[in-house]
Amino acid sequence: MSRTTRKAALAGCLAAVLTLAGCAGGGPQGSAGAQLNLATLTSPQSLDPSQAVGSALPFFQAVYDTLVKREADGGFSPMLATEWTYDDSRTALTLTLRDDVTFADGSAFDGAAVKANLERFKKGGGAAAKWLKDLTSVEVTDATHVTLKLAQPDPAMLFYLSDAAGLMANPAAFAKGDALKTTPDGTGPYRLAKAKTTIGTKWVYERNADYWGEELPYKELAISFFDNETAIVNGLRTGQVNAALLQNADQQISIESDPRVKTTEQEFDFQGLLLFDRGGAITPALKDARVRQALNHAVDRKTMLATIRQNRGAATGQVFGPDTEGYDKALDTYYAHDPAKAKSLLKSAGYAKGFTLKLPRMSAIVNDALASSLTTDLKAVGITLKWEELDGSTALRKIFTDRAYPGMVMNMGQAADDWIVVNELVTPGTFNMFGTTDATVGKLLPQIQSGGEKQQEAARQLNRHLVEEGWFVPFYRMTYLHVSDGTVKITPQSGMAVPSIYNYAPAG
Repeated sequence: MSRTTRKAALAGCLAAVLTLAGCAGGGPQGSAGAQLNLATLTSPQSLDPSQAVGSALPFFQAVYDTLVKREADGGFSPMLATEWTYDDSRTALTLTLRDDVTFADGSAFDGAAVKANLERFKKGGGAAAKWLKDLTSVEVTDATHVTLKLAQPDPAMLFYLSDAAGLMANPAAFAKGDALKTTPDGTGPYRLAKAKTTIGTKWVYERNADYWGEELPYKELAISFFDNETAIVNGLRTGQVNAALLQNADQQISIESDPRVKTTEQEFDFQGLLLFDRGGAITPALKDARVRQALNHAVDRKTMLATIRQNRGAATGQVFGPDTEGYDKALDTYYAHDPAKAKSLLKSAGYAKGFTLKLPRMSAIVNDALASSLTTDLKAVGITLKWEELDGSTALRKIFTDRAYPGMVMNMGQAADDWIVVNELVTPGTFNMFGTTDATVGKLLPQIQSGGEKQQEAARQLNRHLVEEGWFVPFYRMTYLHVSDGTVKITPQSGMAVPSIYNYAPAG
């Protein structure tokens, strides 16, 4: 297997768009046994694991273990589940569970707890609840064995169980109303230190002396919320922060020359134009693949990357990221910047005089430089780009509920699992809101879903087909910078901008 939302889900998607995912900030210590201070641009709305979402995962990992552990390279290893096997149809996943884990109140972690957590997560309305849409039942064989029954194969299920869906809370807390929002109850390596924590500002976790697993190197973990990266950079310089993720190119440049810091680059999010209306319901021109191809040839990716990101990233024409099996390096340069070809394609499609493309704009995503660059590139081939300014209070409704636009310029994380990419962007859903498909997509999706020998080749064929048909207009993958004050070693996490809490260690 390869390696990584309706009303609540849509809100989660937009939150992820508007708040770029950061890694999880006070005190200068970074040595083993001391406090690790992380800075983040993400503030969880709740510590209830049913509401967990990837960008805020470290807040949950501190207090909750997952059924399966996802290693830094994207591989899977035992955690609360020690073994897992699929049946031949890949619609029954049997887990063998640890028999020596208890919650803080002394109650056992067992098969019944797994069943209660998975059923609650599926019904909980969180942004990731959709991951378990194909889970039809959880059968408890005994205290250490459960079988997850699926309506159809889901090759990303182990990924889900290593992420938000796999976080295991004490079922005894489920009957206590909203208690888990501020009082987590899990089996993780830390416990929330409520006396030291200010929810919304700073979360402090203390080592769990009764933890069943291997002790992490820091006695305390503190995660502080910052509303801008300038403040994070200042925190790194003053000793308030030990480690952080910087996404803004200017902030990266401002800190990396400091001899005290250590940095590690990671390409993750891509920025581009996601086309929703490939059937032409709003903008008829987009129904023709030649028009979508013209859009791709019109965009000057290299210039955009240089002027907007100071070349911190890589131009790309594909939405599958380098960690997926479907990724094909050649597709990064499939569309050369060629205005003449774009005009020729538009003419052959019957749009020699161009057309008007109306897109939503939120300044947190599309800054002035990006808006100007895209407008200029499209104007050069005869396409008039009209931006409609939106704020957070209206964007969710107009984009996802009213379906008022044929597409949207946004940043999106590139999951390390092919099936997650497919579910997010190709199958009917949030980012394929009109449910468009074609015969090639219909043929290849079952091959990817089966998880068999044909999966990798089918994923590559699907990726190439999407690029050739111009389903999307990606601009570039963005290089993010993991930064520490020199006392911490950070290992990036495959498929996530935010490292797991297990990926930090004292610098050697």
